[in-house]
Amino acid sequence: MLDTYTGIVQCDGYTVYKPLANSGGAEGIVLTFCWSHLRRRFVEIERSNPAPTAKEALSRIAQLYAIERALRGRLAEERRQGRQAHMKPLVAALKTWFEERLKILSSKSPAAEAIRYGLNHWDGLTRFLDDGRIEMDTNSVERIQKAVAASLTLNSVSIGDLYYELAYVRHEGADDQWREVPPGDLLVSSGN
Repeated sequence: MLDTYTGIVQCDGYTVYKPLANSGGAEGIVLTFCWSHLRRRFVEIERSNPAPTAKEALSRIAQLYAIERALRGRLAEERRQGRQAHMKPLVAALKTWFEERLKILSSKSPAAEAIRYGLNHWDGLTRFLDDGRIEMDTNSVERIQKAVAASLTLNSVSIGDLYYELAYVRHEGADDQWREVPPGDLLVSSGN
């Protein structure tokens, strides 16, 4: 199904997506991962057994989200420039901090596991810094999925109908313009 697709696939860190990066055409598929999924790991630690590492990680990730909120709604190139200027240094510092924390944390601790998750997905987590079209997380899509799923019953919609309702692509060069994509056209390269 994705044999000829090339472009960006934004997803969580679920392992089923990783083989996609080795498929596709000459340029292949580029995976970008979701910061919210990384953040949730630290939130879970804070809820169950608060730890200084989790608290600090959440604080650092919150700084990134604050900058992203300020950039939301701008053109892709403006977002990229803003991310490069304001977020890239914070993201680099976060990676260094993660690596330093791993040296002192128990390897089996939940915080170490969360950090390893982040570092194992680092390339995909940081791609949004270089491309203003890429979202920092998949939250907007997940909200749409939840809303659609909540309003549907199993007997009233086919999977194809569900995809038709959820699949949207951006018009090239216009971050705020979206169009609906029929199920047969779901796998299109950017700009189509």
